[in-house]
Amino acid sequence: MGTLKPLAKIGVKEDYERNTGVIIVEKFHEDKLDPDHFPGALVPYHGPFSWGSDPMKAVYHAILIEEVAKTALYTIMLNPDGGPIPSALLDKHFLRKHGPDAYYGQR
Repeated sequence: MGTLKPLAKIGVKEDYERNTGVIIVEKFHEDKLDPDHFPGALVPYHGPFSWGSDPMKAVYHAILIEEVAKTALYTIMLNPDGGPIPSALLDKHFLRKHGPDAYYGQR
């Protein structure tokens, strides 16, 4: 998933909560993302948003987002020039577990 855009000044000033949801939904539509495969999002200048089949799953996903963010921070601290994971490797890790021909982990 790419980066979500920050809210425009008017989006903050008027109907902030609704507009925050709108930028999340827009990004999922733009990138054709399945919210079951991506059960959370980071909105710029805000904490994580997460969801799930029940409240405990949503909390679990929020904790995962925080852990991934912590791992990313440590990675940058250890190697600031490392850059993001290449798309092909990222896709491989995701699709081998969640893709149509998944073969890794529980089905």
